[in-house]
Amino acid sequence: MGSSLLTLTIFFPFLFGIPLLFFSREKDALSKFYALAISLIVLAMSLTMLLNFDGSQGAQFQHVALEDWLGEEVDVKYVVGLDGLSALLFAFSAFVFPLTILGTWTSVQRNVREHLFFLLALETCVLGVFAALDLFLYYVFWEAMLIPMYFLIGIWGGEKRVFAATKFFVYMLSASLIMLVGIIYVGIRGADLNGGVFTTDYQKLTLLDLPFTIQAILFWLFAVAFLAKAPLFPLHSWLPEVYAQSPVSAVVTGVLLKMATYALIRFNAGLFPQAAAHFSTLLAVLSAISILYGAAIAFAQKEMRLVLAYSSISHLGFLTLGIFAFTEEAMQGAILQMVNHGLSTGLLFLLAGFLYERRRSDRLSDYGGLKKAMPLGAMFFMIATLASVGLPGLNGFVGEFLILAGAFKSPVLHSGAFAALSAIGVILSVVYMLPMFQKIFLGELKNDLNANLKDLNLRETIVATAFVVVIVWIGVAPNSFLKLSEKSVATVIEKVQQNSSLSSR
Repeated sequence: MGSSLLTLTIFFPFLFGIPLLFFSREKDALSKFYALAISLIVLAMSLTMLLNFDGSQGAQFQHVALEDWLGEEVDVKYVVGLDGLSALLFAFSAFVFPLTILGTWTSVQRNVREHLFFLLALETCVLGVFAALDLFLYYVFWEAMLIPMYFLIGIWGGEKRVFAATKFFVYMLSASLIMLVGIIYVGIRGADLNGGVFTTDYQKLTLLDLPFTIQAILFWLFAVAFLAKAPLFPLHSWLPEVYAQSPVSAVVTGVLLKMATYALIRFNAGLFPQAAAHFSTLLAVLSAISILYGAAIAFAQKEMRLVLAYSSISHLGFLTLGIFAFTEEAMQGAILQMVNHGLSTGLLFLLAGFLYERRRSDRLSDYGGLKKAMPLGAMFFMIATLASVGLPGLNGFVGEFLILAGAFKSPVLHSGAFAALSAIGVILSVVYMLPMFQKIFLGELKNDLNANLKDLNLRETIVATAFVVVIVWIGVAPNSFLKLSEKSVATVIEKVQQNSSLSSR
């Protein structure tokens, strides 16, 4: 049952999204309710698997489904499963999509059925990425994701949507083709463990014992694709345009960027542990630069979504720091922070979208005093802002605290300087996030346009409340989430630290 349910959950959005293309254009409301129902069914199935996930066996893959794909000549199979690294992210992805559909209910006015179809197709690709246990299957899901994203940005985005969509597609495709070279070579080397047959089976490839030089080359072939999508400085230039133009920024924030950071743990650390330990210091340097650079640029922005875009670069630097510190606390914090960032920044992007629908402007100078006209909007925006800057009691604090605490004592980084520099980014987040809230909601109303803005309606309040419930839940009871990944993280850390001691001899 578990294996059938996982496969059904992955492909359910795409397969049942196809009928949307045949719905009448005069019945957009029906299309929206249908797509929402599909996404809620997927959420229910993913939560069923999460509730049946055995955290005490978190290092083992559960709900596994396996089918031969390309015959006996090559060992390329359809293999999916969930472990402690992927179970929470899989469920979180399913949580974000129905809220995104609800959040963009009125903002998408044309070609509604096609927009919803591409959104559901994107969900299948995302879920497949988090569940795939074959490198070739993973690559298929990873690349397929580019197609719906290209159309979602290019057709329903902002004024510069075509440029943003093209830049995103070319950037991601180029980096992914580099990874494909690495996958092919790893499959060839994997034949030594598989009776001479080419294999891309992830669980078999984790047993490979490659020389350091080969590991180092393969590490960067994979890392370029993942760091470009993360994105880490200096591979970040696509992000502001996509965030500013995308109609589904909450999905980009909540899910797509976490596909890359998840992959760094799954593949770079899981397959090339010696190279991962060796290059950890370089990645920590780039992480610290991203944290400080993103914060500085965010402070200088004059538009809401650009502030949030550059703040995401800063926050994602914490994720890569937590991963490459290679301590249990830091990696646990990084996994939790993948969810945290998607919640707080995803909610902020949705709220920014609600404001844009009402005021048709992203410029901070066009706002002011909205607390009087939109008290509910101000409350939710403040909660998301405080979660983003790491207020104790909310989700962001737990993740950042674990990352910094783990990075301080990292035996791989050999220095607490990276954590100390990164901690400055926490302070800087207050410097650019609170003034943004102040410029939008506090002070005097600037004109009649702001005075007449309507507060959040019932639909928007339901979406914001769903985000806030999980934000507070993680903040006050983080162990209910951390225990899912505890065993998997311990296994990865042990493997990397063993290889780190070998490379240092």
